[in-house]
Amino acid sequence: MTVLIAGGGIAGLTAALSLHQIGIECRVFETVSSPRPLGVGINVLPHAVRELTELGLLDELVETGIPTAELAYYNKHGQRIWSEARGQDAGYRWPQFSIHRGELQLILLAAARERLGAHNILTGYHLNGWDETATGVRARFTDKRTGRRLPDEDGEVLIGADGIHSVVRSTLYPKEGAPIWNGAILWRGTTRAAPYLTGRSMIMAGHEFQKFVAYPISRFAADRGDAVINWIAERKFRPDHSWRREDWNRPGELADFLPQFADWRFDWLDVPSIIEAADQCFEYPMVDRDPLPHWTFGRVTLLGDAAHAMYPIGSNGASQGILDARVLAREIRRAGPTPKALEAYEAERRPATSKIVLANRANGPEQVMQLVEQRAPNGFARIEDVLTPAELEGTAANYKRLAGFDKDALNAREPIV
Repeated sequence: MTVLIAGGGIAGLTAALSLHQIGIECRVFETVSSPRPLGVGINVLPHAVRELTELGLLDELVETGIPTAELAYYNKHGQRIWSEARGQDAGYRWPQFSIHRGELQLILLAAARERLGAHNILTGYHLNGWDETATGVRARFTDKRTGRRLPDEDGEVLIGADGIHSVVRSTLYPKEGAPIWNGAILWRGTTRAAPYLTGRSMIMAGHEFQKFVAYPISRFAADRGDAVINWIAERKFRPDHSWRREDWNRPGELADFLPQFADWRFDWLDVPSIIEAADQCFEYPMVDRDPLPHWTFGRVTLLGDAAHAMYPIGSNGASQGILDARVLAREIRRAGPTPKALEAYEAERRPATSKIVLANRANGPEQVMQLVEQRAPNGFARIEDVLTPAELEGTAANYKRLAGFDKDALNAREPIV
């Protein structure tokens, strides 16, 4: 019994490690020939860290990432709106980690090669399509660099974990078209600087139409007494504004956004100085895709961003892909690599992730920042005069329940696998 996984990103590799954990053979096919630690920082929430811990990867996360201590919201003047403890500082049994996306992927890749064998992690294999056979699926591959046809691969089922531009998804939904842009552009970078606030704080400042996010991502830097700060500068334009196609690795121009942040010099963080000192800067339009009516077609299903690409609000994209992988493994353990298992996986994960996609479109827990901008654009003396306690605390609590990381529920529930 072999499961074919198209895509060697965070979700696909977590699926491979989870299937190996339950004794199911699988092979991963990644388009990129030589995976490198690309991208910038992400947050892995406690419910996803729990799953990585149960895969035996906690030590690697501790060695690399920062255990997030707090999440704090500020207005554009640098005044604190609201904050909450995060991870184990908030009473979770598992940490929340701020970590470089590429480093997390390489941790998963190294573990997959060691446990499954390098011969089962094939790079330079781009999925072109597949055919269902009497007993399973036959997948077709090419080398994208040369166009050379590669050997077909047979398996019981095919998992499409091939990202926002998924070949599997576009084959199942050929009329869907490009991802949907909401008018926002993200400029992302990393900067070596002095620690700020707790040294393990994730901050969001501004409002829906102009925002700055920052958090440290390097344990190595922290051990030296400084910080590698991952930052995101965001501006929202009219939906008909012309911009370039999404590409995580396209260099950005500081002139496109730095002037708008020139006076964001807070007594706890100098935003323009952080931006100007960046090692490099990338630009990316904020895009997602509409929730789908079905992920599973016979012996084929979707997973991770291929299934539910969402706005990077609430730190949930990678974490939800990890949860997908674990639920998929549980259902395959119960029913084998069969359409029945894929349907059971979808029945749990598709409704849950569809709700998060839609909640993120409505600004998720970050909506409190926009409320403050609308009610007190010139700042405030007391936040209690601007927002009610229910607005301050209820928004975050509701989102945690929606996204599956309510503390008490997570701490009490049984393992997925």
